[in-house]
Amino acid sequence: MRVLIAGGGIGGLTTALSLHAAGIEAQVVEAAREILPLGVGINLLPHAVRELTELGLADELAATGVPTAELVYHDRFGNRIWGEPRGIAAGYRWPQVSIHRGELQALLLAAVRRRLGASSVRTGLAVERHEQTGGLVRVALRDRASGAIEEVVADVLVGADGIHSTVRAALHPGEGPPRWNGIQMWRGVTEAAPFLTGRSMIMAGSNLTAKFVAYPISRDAELRGRAAINWVAEVRVGEGASVAPESWTRRGRAEDVLPHFAAWRFPWLDVPALIAGAPAIYEYPMVDRDPLPSWGAGRVTLLGDAAHPMFPIGSNGASQAILDARALAFELATALTPEEALAGYEAERRPATSELVLANRAMGPERVMALVEQRAPHGFARIEDVLSREELEEIARGYKRTAGFLIAELNGRRSWGVR
Repeated sequence: MRVLIAGGGIGGLTTALSLHAAGIEAQVVEAAREILPLGVGINLLPHAVRELTELGLADELAATGVPTAELVYHDRFGNRIWGEPRGIAAGYRWPQVSIHRGELQALLLAAVRRRLGASSVRTGLAVERHEQTGGLVRVALRDRASGAIEEVVADVLVGADGIHSTVRAALHPGEGPPRWNGIQMWRGVTEAAPFLTGRSMIMAGSNLTAKFVAYPISRDAELRGRAAINWVAEVRVGEGASVAPESWTRRGRAEDVLPHFAAWRFPWLDVPALIAGAPAIYEYPMVDRDPLPSWGAGRVTLLGDAAHPMFPIGSNGASQAILDARALAFELATALTPEEALAGYEAERRPATSELVLANRAMGPERVMALVEQRAPHGFARIEDVLSREELEEIARGYKRTAGFLIAELNGRRSWGVR
């Protein structure tokens, strides 16, 4: 069996590694002419770290990222709403890891080329169209440098080509642009002194008006006694409309975001200083797409953001792509035919991710922050006067259930590795 993977991002590369581990031939084609370590920080939840650990990447993750110790919610005045341990400290068998997206992608790319060979990832090739004939998939690839068209034949085509997926557009024509929720995001990485535990992830404010997220992402900075702090500033600026395609490389300006957070100076974190200290700021709208009724047909399917782009709430975007990759490889290695494998993969992953897309639209676990802002807009002295502990715990537990990382269930779930 030969699987062609369109897209060399986190999902596509993890798919290649997972297929290789299952004894299946994989080829990755990426439209970008060069895969660069772009973007800022992301979180990998324990269910995703489990999968990367089973792929033999635990030591590389530990050497690059930071194991998140706790997640703490605050209101816009810095008052503590709720906190909980994360990863190993919470009882998982695997950590939660905060890491630079580009460094994770580079780590995966190096592993693919090392294990599958230097020619396993081809860049500068964009999927033009595909056709299923005679039990095979014929894929036309356009060389972005010369414009030449090359036809590749595979047993399975996986569209892992992101929120603007060409493969998805062919499967679901007329879908239109991504859906914007009216929130504009600015992101950056600033080296500064560590805050709270030094491995804390904090969220302050709420998506009703303005929210700020911060967490360290670099083991190298930590070893120097510093913190490379990934931060996200989110501001509701509209009611939602069609927007231009977002990009990890679109530059933002500090002067556009600073006025919204000018007073956000907490005893443990100076938000304006963090924003002003970033060497580069990236700006893009918070977008997703409606869940699909199907991901593919026959020998073609979707994966990651091509299948289920979701709002970046609850740290689940990259994590769910990694879960997709592992589930797909397991099904292809154990089902009788590719068609049965893709049907099994979709049955496993589509309902779960569709539910998660909708949960993130409802603000997921961050709903506690919106409730506090609604009930105590001028701050509070005791959180118990605003939200009960039972409400807080149920919101947190409910999201873990939806996203698939309840502690006992994850620790006890069967492996997707193929022995």
